[in-house]
Amino acid sequence: MMMYNPPHPGEVLKELCLNPLGISVTEAARALGVTRKTLSELINGRAGVSPLMAVRIGKSTGTTPESWLNMQSAHDLWQARTQIRKLKIKPLKAA
Repeated sequence: MMMYNPPHPGEVLKELCLNPLGISVTEAARALGVTRKTLSELINGRAGVSPLMAVRIGKSTGTTPESWLNMQSAHDLWQARTQIRKLKIKPLKAA
């Protein structure tokens, strides 16, 4: 079953991991081995979770990289489906 407008994984990271632990973006970026700008872009939904970032987050939070990539995929697919009416797609036909 597809979730209605799944949250961006950066939002999940912020709301379920950083905020409850009282960890700043700067502290989290250091822990993940990325720049503050990189993590800020992810948390604010301006960047997606790459496989490497998923591994970093998974290792740091005790979760699986697959869970972070699945969240990103669900979010991206939802966003793409909202654009389907604008796309000009024709069915493929045998030659």
